[in-house]
Amino acid sequence: MRLTEPRIAPLSDTEFTDEQRELLKPFGGRVLNIFRTLVREPKAFERFNQWGGYILSRRNSLPAREREIVILRTGFLCKSGYEWTQHVGIAKREGLSGEEIGRIKKGAVAEWSEPDAALIRACDELHRDQFITDATWKLLAAHFSEKQRMDLVFTVGQYTQVSMMLNSFGVQLEPEQTLDPDLRGF
Repeated sequence: MRLTEPRIAPLSDTEFTDEQRELLKPFGGRVLNIFRTLVREPKAFERFNQWGGYILSRRNSLPAREREIVILRTGFLCKSGYEWTQHVGIAKREGLSGEEIGRIKKGAVAEWSEPDAALIRACDELHRDQFITDATWKLLAAHFSEKQRMDLVFTVGQYTQVSMMLNSFGVQLEPEQTLDPDLRGF
C-alpha cells in the first residue's frame, strides 16, 4: 500500500445521503471502502459502476478465470494493494490456485500455458506502453476471439483506472484483510 491512511475518507453509514444510499443498495448490507469512497461523487460513481458492471459480468467475453488473471496482473503492476487483495479471493472462486496467483506476480516468464502467458504479456505491454505489440496480438489471436481481445484491453484499462483511484485516494483494506507482503511499502 502506498498510503497508510486515506486521503479521501470513506463515508460512514450515517454520512450517506438518500441518493448515495440508493446507489449503494445493489451492494447489499456490506459496503466496501472503495464504494464508500467513490460514492462521495454520486454521478461519477453511477457511471463507474455501469462500466465496471460490464467488465465483471458475463457480457465481458473473457472467461472469468482469464479475466481474473488480467485483473490481478494489472493490479500488481499498478502496485495496488487494495485491488490485489480484493481480487485474490475472487480469482480463487473462479478457479485459480494459490500457486497460480503467486506466479501472476512473476509475469509471463513463469510456467504458463501459451494463452495465459499471452494475456499476462498483453497486460505488461499495455501497462508499459499502452499498446499491445504485433507479436503478442498474434499470440492472443490464436487463442482469443476479436471480442475477447477487445474485452482484454477494456479490462486492463478499467483496472488501471481503478488502481490509480485506489492508490491516489488512499483507500485502505477492509479490517479483516491482510496486505500481501510483496505490495508493502509502495
